[in-house]
Amino acid sequence: MDVMIHSSTFLLPGNDHSSSVTYALVVLNQRLPRFTPILWNHAQVRVCADGGANRLFDEMPLLFPRDDAIDVRHRYKPDIIKGDMDSIRTEVLDFYTNLGTKVVDESHDQDTTDLRKCVAYVRDLAPNLDKSNLCILVAGALGGRFDHEAGNINVLYCFSTIRIILLSDDCLIYLLPRTHHHEIHIQSSVEGPHCGLIPIGMTSVSTTTAGLQWDLTNTEMRFGDLVSTSNLVQGEKITVQSSSDLLWTISIKKR
Repeated sequence: MDVMIHSSTFLLPGNDHSSSVTYALVVLNQRLPRFTPILWNHAQVRVCADGGANRLFDEMPLLFPRDDAIDVRHRYKPDIIKGDMDSIRTEVLDFYTNLGTKVVDESHDQDTTDLRKCVAYVRDLAPNLDKSNLCILVAGALGGRFDHEAGNINVLYCFSTIRIILLSDDCLIYLLPRTHHHEIHIQSSVEGPHCGLIPIGMTSVSTTTAGLQWDLTNTEMRFGDLVSTSNLVQGEKITVQSSSDLLWTISIKKR
């Protein structure tokens, strides 16, 4: 079985577009993580999901308190605003439209979430983006209403062949598909030590890990019984293999 390598280097400063990973950023309508400018610099395309444009407009200047707010908004202009357009304020829409941001109104589609619309859009940008190495970072994906969080997690399963990482100020979440063994390289300066492995939608009949304080050995996990939460990373590399898809989550350090 092939090994999938994971690393949270997108949390580290820098914008090395020569990297083998092609990053895209989607901004949702929850509080922006304090490290959003770092994510922005890594991304080659930046998309606001409807009301995420309000967050970008209102909150990005707060991350640069010594800079003029208008200058910050010009520097951090999204490439695309996409969604059902029921949340974005008129003045925000007008501001970014005047700067040349593309607006894609999908108000006719009420059966999919704004995040799902945005992920599909980014996926379909290929060949302009290298889909085989594509990683979609989702800022503001966690916190707020639980049904929104559940909808965002569902998107990980809807696009299980694409790397999608849900981010908040406190943690990140991504899917570990059962089709691969996984190596997770820990960026200890910015993440950990708290972590978890969570089966959603099905029982994990057998999960085996290395590198955790409480490793699993052919362990069954399911809701109503054992779920590996409040675990701790012990080293710089975690390995995971499982009979089912798992969610990996790890805390993000305050800096």
